[in-house]
Amino acid sequence: MKTGTEDFSRSHVVSPAARRLLLPVFLLLMAVSNGAASDSFSIYGFSKSFSVVNRYPEWKRPDTVPNPPDISWISNRLRFNLKWNAGDPLALHFSYDLVPRLQHRTRLAQLLSFMSIDPLLYRIADLDSRLYPSPDASVRDFMITQNLDRAYAVITASFADIMVGRQPVAWGTARVINPMDIIAPYAYGELDTEDRIGVDAARVRVPLGFMGEFDGGYVFGRDGKFKNSALFLRTKLYAAGTDMSLIMLGFHENLLAGFDLVRAIGGAGFWLEGAQVFVDALADSGGGHDDYFRASVGADYSFGDRLYGFAEYHYNQVGTTEPEDYLTNLSHPAYTEGAVYLLGEHYLTPGITYQFSPLVICHVQALCNLTDPSAYVTPQLEINITQNAYLAGGAYLGIGKTPEFAFESFDSYTITFRSEFRGYPNTFFAALNVYF
Repeated sequence: MKTGTEDFSRSHVVSPAARRLLLPVFLLLMAVSNGAASDSFSIYGFSKSFSVVNRYPEWKRPDTVPNPPDISWISNRLRFNLKWNAGDPLALHFSYDLVPRLQHRTRLAQLLSFMSIDPLLYRIADLDSRLYPSPDASVRDFMITQNLDRAYAVITASFADIMVGRQPVAWGTARVINPMDIIAPYAYGELDTEDRIGVDAARVRVPLGFMGEFDGGYVFGRDGKFKNSALFLRTKLYAAGTDMSLIMLGFHENLLAGFDLVRAIGGAGFWLEGAQVFVDALADSGGGHDDYFRASVGADYSFGDRLYGFAEYHYNQVGTTEPEDYLTNLSHPAYTEGAVYLLGEHYLTPGITYQFSPLVICHVQALCNLTDPSAYVTPQLEINITQNAYLAGGAYLGIGKTPEFAFESFDSYTITFRSEFRGYPNTFFAALNVYF
């Protein structure tokens, strides 16, 4: 977990060999684009252009300290996906992102940002994340970043599927907050969540009867060290009209035991997902303290052909009900190692989707902290302008009591939360997504 705006001077590099991983990807893309494509090759991808403004609330602050200015940025994410059927039973998958970004930055704004999750914790080695300017140079307004997000092989055998390399690894069926999904989840408020972040893993999936499977694997952390890595065993079963799964997951020397259930009740869908984490259970110390439980339960229903609604409740045992303790509580292992980012204890997320026409859809939902109280309200509108192009716009709006900000200098300041979501910036965005 991290605070503040992303440190664009940081490089996720670990070895020169990792940087050379990009060469075979480019060669394969060039071969396909130059007419070498056949039934064995497929290449596809998208361009996603975002225009974003972050507007901070009017902080309670000394008169000598200005409110942080609006921060605007424009980015265009280009993603190339390649699948190569190398011959039965082997298939290779590659995905590469190139992201030019123009952003207005101020030092004060860097101090005032909400929590997020580091999505690259589970990679042994990686490319330099920044192409321009160089990783050791400071960033002014413009930069170009890259991400080798997929590079894995799939072996399809008669008894199992075996996947080795950089791939997506995720679990859970809850709509908003997934207690079981701690490897590389997205925090609420991320604008682009279509593709899960790739992690370095070796995984085996074995089918079990009707709609069941056994799933086990190892996810490699930084430098391949066990204390930075994760291993898991998961089983999925179907019985009495219910999809059920159980998981045991070791991560950063902690142990997670989780479950989820999905079924229909009447005309509605129902889900229940929970996870108990035993902190340091796999460490030499043996744990025995700071353990915590998280759970999400919800239901959804389609009210005719155009209107869909859902509601989900989330319980976060490690959170606190006192806003002034939000920042001091961030030292708990749940936040530093367990991909927890919500600061409170009880949450409710209602949401609706209305389809004005086959080409125009409106989504509205709100993540509500029930004890502050505060909310993060998210209205969005999406228009299908052509067969493969979508125009979207919306906002993330924080409602609640404004935080207090005591400022002496850039190196000496204090932030006191009075509610969770009013401390987040209001975000306004427009997006154009084109798929090819």
